[in-house]
Amino acid sequence: QVQLVESGGGLVRAGGSLRLSCAASRSIFVFNDMVLGWYRQVPGKQRELVASLTSTGSTAYADSVRGRFAIFGDNTKTTVYLQMNGLKPEDAAVYYCNARRRWNNAYDYWGQGTQVTVSS
Repeated sequence: QVQLVESGGGLVRAGGSLRLSCAASRSIFVFNDMVLGWYRQVPGKQRELVASLTSTGSTAYADSVRGRFAIFGDNTKTTVYLQMNGLKPEDAAVYYCNARRRWNNAYDYWGQGTQVTVSS
C-alpha cells in the first residue's frame, strides 16, 4: 500500500507555469511494472490521463500537453513531478496522481487531487 499526496496547484495566468508534486509514503517504483500517472478531471467529464512515468523511465503524454508538460521523478523515487509550461485555460482541472501495477490490478492508488486554475 502507498499513500499519495499531490501539491503545487493554484491559480496562474495563461502562458504561465506550475510544477505539481506527487509525494508518496514510500518508494513509488518498488515493482518493475509500476506506472505513475498524472490525470486531470473537470466537472462533468471523465478523468483523463495527462502523463505517465514507468519503472523503466519511459514517459508518455496526452497529445494536448505534449511539448508543454514534463513528468519526472526525483532520486529518492518517492516524488514524481509534473512540470506544466505554457498553461492554457483548457488545462484547468483537478489533477490527480495514480500509482498502479500493470500486472496486478489490485495495486491501484490515488491521491486526493490538487486544483489548477488558469485565467485567460
